[in-house]
Amino acid sequence: MTPRLVPAHHDAVRRTDRPLTVTVDGTQVTGVAGQSLAGVLLAAGRTAWRTGRTGAPRGVFCGIGVCYDCLVTVNGERDVRACQRRARDGDTVTTQSRAPRPRSPAPDAASHAPEPPDAAGRTAGRP
Repeated sequence: MTPRLVPAHHDAVRRTDRPLTVTVDGTQVTGVAGQSLAGVLLAAGRTAWRTGRTGAPRGVFCGIGVCYDCLVTVNGERDVRACQRRARDGDTVTTQSRAPRPRSPAPDAASHAPEPPDAAGRTAGRP
């Protein structure tokens, strides 16, 4: 997979490209019909579009759909492998993050404190 498009005047095969436009995180990116989403993103200069659990940038690694490093959300469908999905004109792509979410604050310790025993030495719920 190359991050560059071959300009039409240098193309030995003489393809007639059909341009397409996809929206990636609100920004329009152009590509050519037949390109994978990963190819469109690479041609636009984006080498990473996801973050892993550690926050490290991720993009295309294997390019054949085995590693799942290139996951994106396409038209609301999560976990689409960008290297396997052909770009379609008008697609809306959202990048994903697997960075850990901040933990919610610990519950108030007073709300989970054991009940004090009554005068007879019993706690609620126990004889």
